[in-house]
Amino acid sequence: MEEKKNMNIKKIILEIIPYVVILIIVILVKTYIVSPIQVNGRSMNDTLNDKDIMILNKLHYRFNDIKRFDIVVVKYENTYLIKRVIGLPGENIEYKDNKLYIDGKYIKEDYLDKDTYTSDFKLKDIIEEERIPNNTYFVMGDNRSHSTDSRVLGVFDKKLIEGKTSLTVFPFNRLGNKK
Repeated sequence: MEEKKNMNIKKIILEIIPYVVILIIVILVKTYIVSPIQVNGRSMNDTLNDKDIMILNKLHYRFNDIKRFDIVVVKYENTYLIKRVIGLPGENIEYKDNKLYIDGKYIKEDYLDKDTYTSDFKLKDIIEEERIPNNTYFVMGDNRSHSTDSRVLGVFDKKLIEGKTSLTVFPFNRLGNKK
């Protein structure tokens, strides 16, 4: 009788092991590789909409550099913000007459809606430095008049950039890569 009981326990354990392994793999993937993230608010309109569900690639920047105009997720206090990288370390940025200038050179922002307006500012007015410090990035929302971003919060350390996001998975009518 005892032997039969032990056999049943072993059988149950053997049946459960694959599910435990799958659960561990899912947790590891979500924690370290990719996870879903929801757009909160309208700061990235018209590129992204409030409540869009996207995939956050947490590994991308372990193997690739952060590039200008990447859409990233940054951690700010206890929240995650989805913004676009505008300025890279060592650069001087300025907006003048609704145009972006990097180190004095005009840079076109093709992703912006034609009606988007960005108020004039200089980097020095925001962070009191001429250039973006090492390992920090200047990020902004695409909907400039409704975005709390580096213009208010300052630059973000690379450690606060959780990863890159560009793939919208829900709602299904918005499925695909966003640039």
